[in-house]
Amino acid sequence: MPKTKFQEFIYGALMTFFMVFAMELYNTGLKNHGLSNADFLPACKEMAIIFPICFIMGFFFVDRFAPKIAFKMVTPGEDKPFWVNAVRACVTVCFMCPIMSFWATLIFKQPGLELIPKWLQTFVCNFPMALLWQLFFCGPLVRFLFKKIFRQKKAADAGQI
Repeated sequence: MPKTKFQEFIYGALMTFFMVFAMELYNTGLKNHGLSNADFLPACKEMAIIFPICFIMGFFFVDRFAPKIAFKMVTPGEDKPFWVNAVRACVTVCFMCPIMSFWATLIFKQPGLELIPKWLQTFVCNFPMALLWQLFFCGPLVRFLFKKIFRQKKAADAGQI
């Protein structure tokens, strides 16, 4: 969908925001054995730390090779857009979830010598949520918002000509 570097940046920022916000709420709820209104502020504080890391990991690293892997399984323009989006989302989550679970374990869980088991537990707990959130909520929401933002910009640019 993004056609320029600026659009890639905006799309990446939107995707990162909604994924990180949901995952921080989810992990805060896991840590507190349930989510409550009081958990939103701590989740937002953690989000301020993890958002830049997630954006950098996704935008500069994973987004460089995940589409290449996904597009070996599906072909944009030939396969239905639903399958192209779903496969790309799955491949991205398969890389981003272990990476971000590692960072979250290092930063928030003070794992010490238990780094590997704590990271694996974090990854296993996060993966189903990350995948389902991406496929059914975040991905469609961000694509909708992105189309709205850049359709209006396109219409506004056309009116200036």
